[in-house]
Amino acid sequence: MGAARVLRAVLGRMISDFVHTTQEQRVVFGVGSLSRLGAELDALGLQRSLILTTPEQASTAHELAATLSPRACGVYDRAAMHVPVATVEEAHSLAVSRSADCCIAIGGGSTTGLAKAIALQLDMPIVAVPTTYAGSEMTTIYGITGNGSKKTGRDKRVLPSTVIYDPALTVGMSATQSAASGFNAIAHCVEALYAPDRNPLVALLAEEGVRVLAAALPVISQNPLDLNARSEALLGAWLAGTSLSAAGMSLHHKLCHVLGGTYDLPHAQMHAALLPHATRYNRDAAPEAMQQIARALGRSNAPNGLYELGRRLGLEMSLAKIGMPENGLACAAQLATGSPYPNPAPIEYRLVLALLRNAHNGVAPAA
Repeated sequence: MGAARVLRAVLGRMISDFVHTTQEQRVVFGVGSLSRLGAELDALGLQRSLILTTPEQASTAHELAATLSPRACGVYDRAAMHVPVATVEEAHSLAVSRSADCCIAIGGGSTTGLAKAIALQLDMPIVAVPTTYAGSEMTTIYGITGNGSKKTGRDKRVLPSTVIYDPALTVGMSATQSAASGFNAIAHCVEALYAPDRNPLVALLAEEGVRVLAAALPVISQNPLDLNARSEALLGAWLAGTSLSAAGMSLHHKLCHVLGGTYDLPHAQMHAALLPHATRYNRDAAPEAMQQIARALGRSNAPNGLYELGRRLGLEMSLAKIGMPENGLACAAQLATGSPYPNPAPIEYRLVLALLRNAHNGVAPAA
């Protein structure tokens, strides 16, 4: 069966014209693959690596620096959520003072985001070593927070040259952290499925990403040491990041950037609280995407299926419970509707405010 016929069989329809851009990137996947980092640096011709991470993973970063010596020129272990401009300036200064020729980002989205901010300024390659399911290592998307707002954009310079996916490195996440991080990845898939620039390849990758993550995360919640489930979830994160990189972001990610940049809410947990309601907002405008999401979840209703999955994983489904002040909802709705961006359903202040109120209360999406 030809490729076009396979796609038609899976998608159940004729294939419309589309454009797909393939990113130039190398992926190394497998348990123990961190041991190949030195060889990957050699292949890229890199000799002075600045290792970036968060305070929680500082010991891992310093051990890695000792292993790579003398090719590691330093460690910056103060990466922070939402990529504050102050940490960017500190890490940038260290990279310049140590004559770094690349950044190694070992951690989650905060660490990868910091590496991207440095690459944006210094035009240096990134080698990403994800320890969560954030998926940002596969995208050209960056974000930097300053003066109470988060600036985001796309730039080819921030795409990591090499990504090393070692499932063993994700075992350090607790069951709750894993669930929240995995929900973050599911959000990438969901928005890719109804993005205006989606295409058949993105649709296949994103639906499979939802399916793989929805199956793996409950197993991890019961047994965080299950390496097979960890491998499946990391595969799902790769599919999610690849999907998001090839398609645009819509209302859900806009809301996450607004709430994260303005109110400093925990990024991964926001996805769990917001995604069912953002999906419900777009339900009637994106019926095909809803069918794919529901099918991947094994449910009949996409928004409620996402909500049920979050509850099953023990995630907090209320914005109020993760620190969102009720008196900030109107301002957040204004910020989220203040400038146009692609979304299946029209962006209206009144409806977005209602969405935020439902997510704030932690109720199930309306039927």
